[in-house]
Amino acid sequence: MSTFPWLTVAGALPLAGAAVICFVPGAAAPGGEADRARRDQFVKWTALVATLAALGVTGAMAAAFDPGGPRFQFTQTYSWIPQFGIHYAVGVDGIALVLIVMTAILMPVVVLASWWDAEGRGNPAGEQPPKRSVKTYFALLLVLETMMIGVFAATDVFLFYVFFEAMLVPMYFMIGSYGVGQRQYAAVKFLLYSLLGGLLMLVAVIALYVYSAAGGRAGTFLFLPLTHLALSATAQRWLFAGFFVAFAIKAPLWPFHTWLPDAAASAQPGAAVLLVGVLDKVGTFGMIRYCLELFPAAAHWFGPLAITLSVIGVVYGAVVAIGQRDLKRLIAYTSVSHFGLITLGIFAMTSQGQVGATFYMVNHGFATGALFLIVGFMIARRRSQQIADYGGVQKVAPVLAGLFLVASLAGLALPGLSTFASEFLVLIGTFTRYEAAAALATTGIILAAIYMLWMYQRTMTGPVRPEVAGMRDLRPRELWAVGPLIALIIVLGVYPRPVIDLIGPAVRQTLVTVHATDPVPPHPAVAGQNRSTP
Repeated sequence: MSTFPWLTVAGALPLAGAAVICFVPGAAAPGGEADRARRDQFVKWTALVATLAALGVTGAMAAAFDPGGPRFQFTQTYSWIPQFGIHYAVGVDGIALVLIVMTAILMPVVVLASWWDAEGRGNPAGEQPPKRSVKTYFALLLVLETMMIGVFAATDVFLFYVFFEAMLVPMYFMIGSYGVGQRQYAAVKFLLYSLLGGLLMLVAVIALYVYSAAGGRAGTFLFLPLTHLALSATAQRWLFAGFFVAFAIKAPLWPFHTWLPDAAASAQPGAAVLLVGVLDKVGTFGMIRYCLELFPAAAHWFGPLAITLSVIGVVYGAVVAIGQRDLKRLIAYTSVSHFGLITLGIFAMTSQGQVGATFYMVNHGFATGALFLIVGFMIARRRSQQIADYGGVQKVAPVLAGLFLVASLAGLALPGLSTFASEFLVLIGTFTRYEAAAALATTGIILAAIYMLWMYQRTMTGPVRPEVAGMRDLRPRELWAVGPLIALIIVLGVYPRPVIDLIGPAVRQTLVTVHATDPVPPHPAVAGQNRSTP
């Protein structure tokens, strides 16, 4: 079972689906509208089948994963460019596994929800139709899935960098060619920010190889050997900074976040789900995997700065979200706040904080994904992203309103929903080491209740606006798209243990590598003696 190339197959299936789609005749092929419609349907069903096949493989891989076994499982290592020690090396620990499974779950959901996005049927009123074909859009989706699986599975730092940069290409075209509003501006801004971060990381990656080849040794980019590399404190700090800025831009962490609201507001809802639900997780995944384990001394040195930026991000993102008038920009700013909490849990360097942060990555993908998809369904009906253009939706579309309420409550971490468990672990893990930071971060909970409930109130309750009176409720295809995410939000809120059990061993190994231990609370008797001592 362990010799089967699970990760390679999981990544190759979407790529094979994209290859099949590329051979489908385009819009210029002979035939009428009926022939073109049949070709478009074939493209969409091919994409759906490919993503479901990848989900089946990742599900089987997750079932075969042994939490008590070796840290990295399903490993494959093949020499790629031997002159420079570059390998095709993949493998997963519990952290990478849950993120790959999250990606595989979101992909068929996005394909179903994006059924008409390429044609521009859900665009706001007055928007021009997309420039490119249906087959290009779904081929880009599948190529992006391959890149996302690869970036989480890579155990060679150069291979990770290749996937890290390659992800930008399909997302750039999905925003710039199929988006709405200032889509070209948003796409270029997203690309430039990401390329800047990637350039800094490339310098650090090259420096790592040079250090690994010092003293006449064979240089390598393999992750595990690099964790044993003896680096000076100064070298660690410079290399940490190169990786950290790249990941902070990708995450996005305040103040590197400014590209996200524009990109999320301009992207089609399905593309926004992948942008915020998966691509941004590469940043926080990179922090816990590469920043901490490759540069442990620098991680401790930079820790207070990362904690400060995280707390600012939590409060800033929440405050700015309250004042948003655009539905998609509001959700984007809530994600800035949530990513602040995730980064807070990572750099608290406690087992509770890092388990909570990783679990939060998964739960944020499902909760924010559900929000973006439901908002997309609303925009497709009302042809507007403005909150003020809605009102009384729950009276004409009660199923849509009910699912929107659950997703909104998950966004504010209501107990009983999946985000609560992860947020609670992050705050507990942070409080044991940084009490003031944890106390300030809890204000994000209050602010989250304001922006989420106020958004729901303004769009779903009150008198029915005339433009909303004829709004249809969710169709079966839309229910199949968003229903699994709502179910996961509820199930993981009630019973989060299976995911936490997968994450725990990998987090413990990370803390060992970083030379961090959980703070030991004082014994009550000792604490009482200390208080009574004059």
